[in-house]
Amino acid sequence: MKIDQPFAIICLLLLISIVPGIACGYATPESIVAAGKVYISGIDYDPGSFFTGDTGTVTVYVTNGNSNQSVVVNHATIGDTYIRLKSNPYDSSANIGPLQTRTFVFSVAADALEGTYYPTFSLSFRDADSLYYRLVTKVDNTPLELTVVDKPDAYTQDKKKTVYMQVANPRNNMVKNVILDLSGDGADFSPSRVFVGNLGPGEKIPVNFSVTPNKVTPLKLTLNYDNGDNPHRVSMELPVIFGTDKKAANPVISNVQVKNEAGIWHVTGDVNNAGLETANTVMVTSLPPAIPQDPYKVYVVGALKTDDFGSFEVTLTAENTDTIPIKLSYKDADGNVYDSIQDVKISPAAITARNSTSGLPVIPITIGIALLVLFVGGWILYLKRNKK
Repeated sequence: MKIDQPFAIICLLLLISIVPGIACGYATPESIVAAGKVYISGIDYDPGSFFTGDTGTVTVYVTNGNSNQSVVVNHATIGDTYIRLKSNPYDSSANIGPLQTRTFVFSVAADALEGTYYPTFSLSFRDADSLYYRLVTKVDNTPLELTVVDKPDAYTQDKKKTVYMQVANPRNNMVKNVILDLSGDGADFSPSRVFVGNLGPGEKIPVNFSVTPNKVTPLKLTLNYDNGDNPHRVSMELPVIFGTDKKAANPVISNVQVKNEAGIWHVTGDVNNAGLETANTVMVTSLPPAIPQDPYKVYVVGALKTDDFGSFEVTLTAENTDTIPIKLSYKDADGNVYDSIQDVKISPAAITARNSTSGLPVIPITIGIALLVLFVGGWILYLKRNKK
């Protein structure tokens, strides 16, 4: 059958006018207006900013601003070249009711160098065109900072010392599970692991630990933390060097005087702290060949701050010697005990005075006995005469 050409043209035009209606399906002016009231009401990142190579989640909150009409969405995805989508897109239809919010959670990987990136979130409607929204995603490779606040100038073998550290978070997002691990060959730590916990942006926290080294060795400090679920670490080493701590307490005995009273030596003087730290529980006593005696076998001076001083007095006996060893002991802030010994000379004049003093009581006792004998004898004689 021969088809008339004008008729064929008319049929073709009718078909073209019908197809868009079939393709659009449910598209109506009302559905288009309803889709226009759907908006992005919030975005959450975990972590808040990424290191290069980190993975995390992006949560997009989509809100239906219509007060009386639902909208149907059937596809949602996110990503670009640098912020790569790792999870599957949302391909099933979902209804967002009036004034309701629906969340779309995506797993992403930051395959990018440090900087700011703008991956696109797209949302397709069943009854209208798609919604596109550019997200702001930051890649920041700034690590946590581990800083030494105070440490000894030098260490002493088998003596405990405290090291004062600070952990700071210069990032613009919170990090989790911050832990400081301590290790070193030939060193004991207390504690050996310090749990800090979560550290907010711009936050800093002091971290202290004690170390007792038994040999020269480097101390290894490792700060572990999680950015989201991604582990990261910062490491540093502190050398242990044996020597004299220039900032340590330094009690010194001065102004020493020795005198003897009734056979007991009294040693008096002052203790001055010439160091830069407090000397705790300062005590003074005597050592052999001296024998400590009451009332001051051991004299407790107490705590001496920098440039502070205190007086002391120890009592003792000492035979056949002109030197008395005096021991000074104190504790530092970590409880370590330090001793120093100073020999105190007894002057010949003091020894002579002691000998003369110790001999004086003999004469009065002899005279007293003689007088007592004379008195008793005279009394007996008197009684005998009176009796006759």
